[in-house]
Amino acid sequence: MNNDHLKRDIGFFAALSTVMGTVIGGGVFFKVSSVTQQTQSANLTLFVWLLGGFLTICAGLTAAELAAAIPETGGAIKYIEYTYGRFPAFLLGWAQIIIYYPANIAALSIIFGTQFINLFHLNANLTIPIALVSGISITLINFLGAKVGGAFQSISLILKLLPIIVIVIWGLFTPAHVSFSLIPLTSGAHNSFFTALSGGLLATMFAYDGWIGVGNIAGEMHHPERDLPKAIIFGLFSITIIYTLINFVFLKALPISELAGNLNAASDASLQLFGRFGGKFVTIGILISVYGAINGYTLTGMRVPYAMALENQLPFSNWLKRLSPHTKVPYIAGFLQIGIAIIMMFLGSFDLLTDMLIFVIWIFNVLVFIAVFILRKREPALKRPYKVPLYPVIPIIAIMGGLFILGATLLTQTGLALIGLLMTGIGIPVYFIHRKIQS
Repeated sequence: MNNDHLKRDIGFFAALSTVMGTVIGGGVFFKVSSVTQQTQSANLTLFVWLLGGFLTICAGLTAAELAAAIPETGGAIKYIEYTYGRFPAFLLGWAQIIIYYPANIAALSIIFGTQFINLFHLNANLTIPIALVSGISITLINFLGAKVGGAFQSISLILKLLPIIVIVIWGLFTPAHVSFSLIPLTSGAHNSFFTALSGGLLATMFAYDGWIGVGNIAGEMHHPERDLPKAIIFGLFSITIIYTLINFVFLKALPISELAGNLNAASDASLQLFGRFGGKFVTIGILISVYGAINGYTLTGMRVPYAMALENQLPFSNWLKRLSPHTKVPYIAGFLQIGIAIIMMFLGSFDLLTDMLIFVIWIFNVLVFIAVFILRKREPALKRPYKVPLYPVIPIIAIMGGLFILGATLLTQTGLALIGLLMTGIGIPVYFIHRKIQS
């Protein structure tokens, strides 16, 4: 595969920053609500955060082999197209356009609205209007150009780490308000262990989401065979530790009954730890983190319909591939993305949206993991600057973990899974009708 057009100027630390900056978003603060609601147990809550991190590390190490071998713009879409053909790749692109990116933007905007109201003690009816303002304002910022959106993302990355560091360090050395035992693993009285485990694991996966996009930088690294797996291992391992520690602090600060189903749990725990002023300071940091996370999905998301439109794969491709004359931003694709996100803000809650997008995206994640086996057999001579370690054990773990997430969602949240499948399936007639019109 010819990579001469790629400029290799990314080193290990830049790759590590990309891993951590992509994955860490709003989920670390707000999924404690749904995880504890599912598990109803402190020790099972910590276990599913560790298990989610382990599965994510295996998944990242597996996908990195394809990222190094197929270092093309588009990431997972290109891996699937190379392995399975254009139709499955189109469905992934369609799912990202219709569900993945808009649902992320909508869910995080709702969280921003919830936290803004909590901070300033406003009327709860203002949640959606504030969510609309946050989502639309980020889109408008990105219309100023990729340089502006990228700079905003870099600044927010630094700022989003501050409340995490403060909460973890202070919380670990503060006497516990709530005590609990780490063993034996137990679930709450109202859920079976399997239901609690699967529901909790699914909820954590939103917080770990974003790792597969790291593969986009493989072709621009100095030594992808050496630095990419190191960045993924250290990055995802560090994130797993951070997520586990911050949830340990939350569980020390508040009882399960006050965490479960409480979207203000992070803010309430901060108030318990730091008092009124310190708690508000941390909440402001959380708001900045969430706002930056919305920017990350907006910045990258609007490029998906644009890239597909360049290859004339979508209806109205002539419109979707238009760039603004001065900033060279795909503004029509941006309007499409925020339009779908606005509809989702009115129709869904934070947890509903995030669980649905995780189910859909993991269908394609599993296909990516399987692709490693297919290409090893079909194209043994394909240049692989990096190979997944402990093959085939780690890819099998990644596949089994993905199948567990999908199966558990189908069993415990059947309606949610069917909605995601239906929205993805709408892309099937779109693909064939558009193809017939073009022929």
